[in-house]
Amino acid sequence: MELVRDGLIKAFELLLNGDREVLEITLLTLQVSGLATLISVAIGVPLGVFLALAVFPGRNVAVSVVNFGMGLPPVVVGLWVSIFLWRSGPLGFLNIMYTPAALVLAQAIIASPIVTGFTMAAIGQLNHKIRLQILALGASRFQMIRLLVREARMGLLAAVIAGFGGVVSEVGASMMVGGNISGYTRVLTTATVMEVSKGNFDLAIAISFILMLLAYTVTFTLTMLQQKGRNS
Repeated sequence: MELVRDGLIKAFELLLNGDREVLEITLLTLQVSGLATLISVAIGVPLGVFLALAVFPGRNVAVSVVNFGMGLPPVVVGLWVSIFLWRSGPLGFLNIMYTPAALVLAQAIIASPIVTGFTMAAIGQLNHKIRLQILALGASRFQMIRLLVREARMGLLAAVIAGFGGVVSEVGASMMVGGNISGYTRVLTTATVMEVSKGNFDLAIAISFILMLLAYTVTFTLTMLQQKGRNS
């Protein structure tokens, strides 16, 4: 418990003193995970809506792939993204290995199935009669989808929260595609692992507290938006 106390004190000291390195790492973490979440929402919400509403051969296979992707180990994603981004890989010409762009790519791949799965569930749990009522009133299919998305907005915000939580806390993929380069690709999770390996447990605990504070702040903000939508 003394070690935890020291870590908590260290975290307050780092934040109050405005430690430059910690602030840079925290900002990069927010930028990378935030952008990855936005990309996953842009991919996952339309795909989730499509899978929830469409009927086509092989739909069950597609849904099972999404469900499988929701539990895909981040280290596996990191491995395959690395293979594709290596200089000899299919995407090697992009030259983004060990850059923040590689972190965003890997995290977006991790978050997309999560957002897709939660979106499917949010749309799928709506009463089927709502669709028939909307169409009976003369709405187009696009208008129907827009209204269904509005009805499922709380579930969609849950998808965003889950997607962000899935990437802000992952470490395996970030280590593999980012390299944990100081001042460039080091984020809070990889910094925590590095300090533990160096035996700086108080600093590692301090960084973990900052990570939890960041994750909670973003989650709290999204939750307030979700509950506001519930009351409106």
